[in-house]
Amino acid sequence: MGTNYGDWLKEQREAAGLTQQQLAEAAVMTRTHIAHIAHIEAGRRVPSREDARRLDNALNTGNVLSRFLPQEEVAVADYFEAARLLEQQAVMIREFALSFVPGILQTERYARAVLSTSFPPVGEEECDRLVVTRLERAKVLDDPVTPVVWALLDEAVLRRVVGGREVMAEQITHLVRLVERRRVRVHVVPYGVGAYQLLQGLVTLMSFEDQPPLAYSEGVQVGKVHDSPSVVTRLEGAYDLALSDAVSLKESVAMMQAIAKEYGRCD
Repeated sequence: MGTNYGDWLKEQREAAGLTQQQLAEAAVMTRTHIAHIAHIEAGRRVPSREDARRLDNALNTGNVLSRFLPQEEVAVADYFEAARLLEQQAVMIREFALSFVPGILQTERYARAVLSTSFPPVGEEECDRLVVTRLERAKVLDDPVTPVVWALLDEAVLRRVVGGREVMAEQITHLVRLVERRRVRVHVVPYGVGAYQLLQGLVTLMSFEDQPPLAYSEGVQVGKVHDSPSVVTRLEGAYDLALSDAVSLKESVAMMQAIAKEYGRCD
C-alpha cells in the first residue's frame, strides 16, 4: 500500500485528480480530529476511524483506509483518544483541574496512584501501560517553548492526598520546578473563592496554528471534545473568570511550596 499510510492516501488523491482541500470538502472531514489532509499525508496525524471511512467513500477505495488505519500502542480511555491526539498538536494548552493534577504534569508515582483508583480495577500490567502512555503525553513539555501550558488548579488538587504524603510532596515540587523553569504557569483557585462555574468538571482549552481553538471537558467516565465556536467561547469565558479569582503566579508558587513542605514534614 505504498511506503506508508500517508503516501498511499496521497497517491489515491492525486489519481482522483483532487487537491487536498477538495478531498477534505468531499469527505466532509471533522476538524475535531484533523485540520488538513496535508497532515495525514505527511504522517503528522492519524485520522479517526470515522474520518478514514469518509476518505474511503470520497476516494472510492472500499475500506482500505479504514482497515489499515495505523494503530498506536497507547492506553487511554476511549473517550479521551481524540483529545490525546489534539494535545500533541496544540501550540497552547490551558488546563483546569478540579481533583487531580493534569495528566501532562503528573509524576510517575502520582500517575500510578491516580490510575490505581480505576473501576473496574486494572491489573498491574495494564496499569503499567496506562502509566507509560501518560508519561509519553508529558513529552510535549520536552520542547522548551511549545506548547505554552497554563494550569489552573483548584486548591483541592493540592490538598487531597493521592498516593501518600511523600508522593504529594514530590508531585507538587515537580509543579514548582516547571514554573521555575518558566515552562508552565500554575495558578491556584483557593477555597476562599467559594463556588465558581468550572467546579462542574475538568476543562482543557487548546489552540492551534492551523485551525480554530477546541475544548475538552470531562466528568466521571465521560469526556467530549467541543468544536462548536459558541461552546468553546463559553468555556474560554468560564476559564478566564476562574483565572481572575485565582491567586497570582508568585503567590501560587509560595502556596505550593508551603503545602509540599507540610507533606514532607509528616512523612
